[in-house]
Amino acid sequence: MSINEMRAAVTAKVWREIANSGIDVSAVDRTDMDKLVGLVVDAALAEVDAQLGSSNAVRMANSAPAKWQNSDEQILWEGRPFLSLVTDYIITNQRVRIIEGLLGKNYEDIELVRVQDVDFKQSISERAMNLGDIFIRSHDPSNPEVILRNVQNPKDVHEILRRAVIQARKDFGLRYREEM
Repeated sequence: MSINEMRAAVTAKVWREIANSGIDVSAVDRTDMDKLVGLVVDAALAEVDAQLGSSNAVRMANSAPAKWQNSDEQILWEGRPFLSLVTDYIITNQRVRIIEGLLGKNYEDIELVRVQDVDFKQSISERAMNLGDIFIRSHDPSNPEVILRNVQNPKDVHEILRRAVIQARKDFGLRYREEM
């Protein structure tokens, strides 16, 4: 379910609960009521995401590979899609790792030296919640286009990833040539 679909479902549920509560809200201006419901929905979704994040942080800490603690690979950023329990994103100074699954795990790695382009996009509702999608185009043979969906603070994550790609190219002495 997308963020917009989730938000619409929760908004509809809040309106149903207001209607079923028997509370008279007819004296409240419709625009003000819409704003109030929107604030309630955003706060509820943010709290659910925070609760999912705290349980996810414990799970990630317990499953962090021991080899990362002793190698040259450093974790630059860790995150997950908004309201997700089954997907984790890790950006290191060498790769982007996408981990999917609750019980069984699927690991997708994209080496930073293979990344061609990184962009991000936000819809108007995502922008209000500081969420966005990060698009990664690479020379990775298994998956040349990857989208990190519903990332919190996408502008910051985009910049972390962009700088990591530039540094990885410098470290490996690679240059990217474009034809014009």
